[in-house]
Amino acid sequence: MTDAEPLQHVQFGDGIRPVKSRSSAFGEKAMHENQVVGEKVKEIDEEELAVREIADQDLNSKKKQTYTGWMLLWLSYQSTGVIYGDIGTSPLYVYSSTFTSQPSYEDLVGALSIIIWSLTLMVSIKYVFIVLAADDDGEGGTFALYSLLARYANIVRKDPNTAGTVKMERHLTGDLNPMNKGVRSFIEKSSVMRLTLKLLGVIGVSMVMSDGVLTPAQSVLGAIQGLRVAQPDITTSTIVGVTCAILILLFAVQPFGTTKIASSFAPIVIVWLLFNAVCGIYNLSMHDHTVLKAFSPYFAGQYLVRNGEEGWRSLGGLLLAFTGVEALFADLGAFSKRAVQISWLGFSFPCLLLAYIGQAAYISKDATEEAYTNPFFNTVPPGTFYFSLVLAVLAAVVASQAMITGSFQLLAQVMRMSYFPHIKTVHTSKLFHGQVYMPFANWLLMIGTVIVTAVYSDTTRLGNAYGVCVIAVTFITTLMVSLVALIIWRINLFIVLFFLLVFACLDGVYLSSALTKVPKGAWFTIMLGAILSITFVLWRFGKENQWTSEKEDRFQLSHLLKNDSAGDLMLTEQFGGMKISTVGGVGIFFDKIGDMVPIVFTQFVRKFSARPQIIVWFHLRPLSTPSIPESERYVVQRTSLPYSYRITVRHGYRDDIVSPDLARLVIEQLVLFITRDTGRSSSTTSARSIEHSPAVQQELHVLTKAAQDQVVYVMGKEQMRIKAGTGWVRRGLLWAFLWIRENSRTKMADMDIPVEQLVEVGFVKEI
Repeated sequence: MTDAEPLQHVQFGDGIRPVKSRSSAFGEKAMHENQVVGEKVKEIDEEELAVREIADQDLNSKKKQTYTGWMLLWLSYQSTGVIYGDIGTSPLYVYSSTFTSQPSYEDLVGALSIIIWSLTLMVSIKYVFIVLAADDDGEGGTFALYSLLARYANIVRKDPNTAGTVKMERHLTGDLNPMNKGVRSFIEKSSVMRLTLKLLGVIGVSMVMSDGVLTPAQSVLGAIQGLRVAQPDITTSTIVGVTCAILILLFAVQPFGTTKIASSFAPIVIVWLLFNAVCGIYNLSMHDHTVLKAFSPYFAGQYLVRNGEEGWRSLGGLLLAFTGVEALFADLGAFSKRAVQISWLGFSFPCLLLAYIGQAAYISKDATEEAYTNPFFNTVPPGTFYFSLVLAVLAAVVASQAMITGSFQLLAQVMRMSYFPHIKTVHTSKLFHGQVYMPFANWLLMIGTVIVTAVYSDTTRLGNAYGVCVIAVTFITTLMVSLVALIIWRINLFIVLFFLLVFACLDGVYLSSALTKVPKGAWFTIMLGAILSITFVLWRFGKENQWTSEKEDRFQLSHLLKNDSAGDLMLTEQFGGMKISTVGGVGIFFDKIGDMVPIVFTQFVRKFSARPQIIVWFHLRPLSTPSIPESERYVVQRTSLPYSYRITVRHGYRDDIVSPDLARLVIEQLVLFITRDTGRSSSTTSARSIEHSPAVQQELHVLTKAAQDQVVYVMGKEQMRIKAGTGWVRRGLLWAFLWIRENSRTKMADMDIPVEQLVEVGFVKEI
């Protein structure tokens, strides 16, 4: 902005905020607008322009948090306590899930080679270096990929209530090369492709959440089964009972928040991984160092060629070595890309490699031929069994945390995109914005995990159900990141196709092997994922129909009200043409969108043919930050209706806005606005003379008198019905949506409004 450019102002909380003017004419008008009553409309136009500037700044504010120095190291430490518990406890059961009898030396080396290169290619290269870069403003997971694509391509219908808060970043046509542009045009024009992408995003989330049910059961059960090494006669019911008790305790500590849990769990994971590394080094030096040749991918290929179909089927057990890889991406919102990369490459990856290499070294020289059945506990150094048992149990509990945290992250994303009803979400950290806790989801996960543990009661049977989840998500991620690379990163099509071919083949081989376990238990994962996917898609289908129905009630004020020849306020002919009377008091109408006439206000004036003396359209604009300073929280503007105002509240997730003293805050902001708005830019009139001007005194008097009479909060109570003549299939889907809607928590449930001041205006919408 140059020195010659004037500033205009808009009331912003208890301060005046400068906003750059679009032209010098606006600045000159701002200098004189309050000196002429006839320019009130121009004043409102200026306020609207200023408010749009503020909204644009909110829209363009960065949500992604970046850290450096000690804060980055601290976050890396925390991520170790959450993300790697799952993939870090895989040494408990990978070899036992792969082999059904003592493997030959060649098969053991071949399996180890597959494990080494799977961790290298699938985790280190694919996820840590490529997938983590495809975040949506710091959020990870398959649905974040879908959301990211939706910001760069027109592939999704947006919620009109939040469309203005979602930044579109579509590349200009000239910025894309012809092939990349062709891909974008194809998915935008093809309804099949748009539906496919939607389903891929939904299925990916559903599979990760299914994993959130299975992971705690698999990890904790695997650790508790170690008791059989010391007590072979211990009963299955005892193992299951102890496992369920530990799981219930795990879910009970979730309300403490990710930061506290991660900080507490990180030492356990660090000691666990270090212990595995030490065991690996010990076994490698004491037993068989020749297994190190497994670093050559030749032995992985030879294993598959030599064993044929059996080798291919065994991949369903070997893929358990990287179960939890999806947590690296799903939990990204709670940490950061750099933190995950540092903690994986600098610590977790080398520790896990040593663990698997050491177990292979021991198993290759095992005279009892039973070490593979419980590879961790049978291969620990002498005298460390009970220490390893306690450590394994603790690590297994931590392992469950990765998918629990990931489930919360993903559920927050699907709620934001209107694929799931609103449930209570608690932000547990002021420092790290993405760390959330959802009580309802937490207890549902707990119930599901306990049931799964009791029903399956064995890690081998659970492993059959477990692998399909992981590999299905990684395959979907590969496909969606390829589209991100083309449309958003603008990478050459042939380069993308090369990497797509490599990773899709790896995913496809593992997935085909895992699907052979469907009759043995994997059907449960597919069924659970299908139920969640249907729920997500059903809710979105219903919401889109609701938006269509509500669209007809969104219009400007001139469409609803007009003045007759005598200057009296009336409804327009479309709404009955009745005269509108004025009743004393302040009416605060809650507004969803923030730039149109609130539906609840339309219903109010139509039903009562009356308006409150002071009208406030109250709109909440959530921002991705813990708190907004009081001086920048409230944006106040006039409407074209006399004594009518629109208040937009910019708030963070820890700001308590709707409280019993909301009326007092609203009146205070209106007083500040009226007094400062009238004389904000006058250079010839003193502040004292403006303060005592008749116009200001009159407006303040009306406001004060109305506030003394009464203040009421007016909310809409919308009931939805299915239109007559709707087909049976569509009717059934809409009925299911309405049933869920009637039995789910509304956003207003989080608001603490005095009941004696609440007025609900009921109305019916047909869908």
